[in-house]
Amino acid sequence: MDRMDAISLFVRVVDSGSFSAVARTLGVGQPAVSKQIAALEAHLGAQLLQRTSRSLTLTEAGRDFYESGVRLLGDLEAAESRVGRGRIAPSGLVRATVVPVFGRLYVVPRLHEFFVRYPDVAVDLVVADRLMNLVEEGIDLGVHNGELSDSSLIARKIAQTPVVTVATPAYLEAHGEPAIPAELEQHFCIIYAPQGAPRIWGFHGRFGPTTHQPKGAFRTNDAEQIRTAVLADLGIAHTPGWLFASEIASGAVRPVLTDYEPAKLSISAVRPGGRFLASKVRVFIDFLAEIFAQDPSLAL
Repeated sequence: MDRMDAISLFVRVVDSGSFSAVARTLGVGQPAVSKQIAALEAHLGAQLLQRTSRSLTLTEAGRDFYESGVRLLGDLEAAESRVGRGRIAPSGLVRATVVPVFGRLYVVPRLHEFFVRYPDVAVDLVVADRLMNLVEEGIDLGVHNGELSDSSLIARKIAQTPVVTVATPAYLEAHGEPAIPAELEQHFCIIYAPQGAPRIWGFHGRFGPTTHQPKGAFRTNDAEQIRTAVLADLGIAHTPGWLFASEIASGAVRPVLTDYEPAKLSISAVRPGGRFLASKVRVFIDFLAEIFAQDPSLAL
């Protein structure tokens, strides 16, 4: 038994709360993971985990060993970076989650640069329209739009975007341009409904914040379809600015209600708390921050 590998495996099991989740991430069978943890417990002469058919809980010895294991792995990572002075290159698989259109527009086109820089790092992009349970799904980091409600996650702000209300010139020529949010009642709104219910549109004018409950014939939970619907002259949408940055620049769509734009939306790299930051994850977060800073629609 390689003790460092066993400790790393134990920390991952505790972080995920599941033998099977770790096994899926590593591409091995669950019995292999269970066998490694059992061998570690036998070596230490103490039970680390209490197993039931539904859950895993740490024993008192397990809690102490977990905290020590996290520190040990973090110290080892830091020592390798210091001593290697760049010779120990980051390696391994980074699993990251992004919303589908954002990944297609802003991440995938720049990955070639990342792989040239870090040829031993592979990237697995998992698309989801909401922030997944990073620990249960074995995700190293998520690229998240907006405020973070889960206090157990560590967030680093790496970009920001305005929230815009847009339509095509053809739609506005046919239906007129709203001058205030209340006039949206006379327009066809393209509705984003991520969990079945339409998301309310927020505005902020000189008299403070106001909201609008969008109404329209078309709703979807997919940002790509929002883009397509706007470009097909179906109506007005209220979205993060990055979704239409190139179309706004080219004039293919036009922002409206610009005097009522709400505060900019933060874009953060979020990761599970309580675990060491692997160099492969750190360099990927740094890379994302770097490429977003180069884009006027995302720069801080």
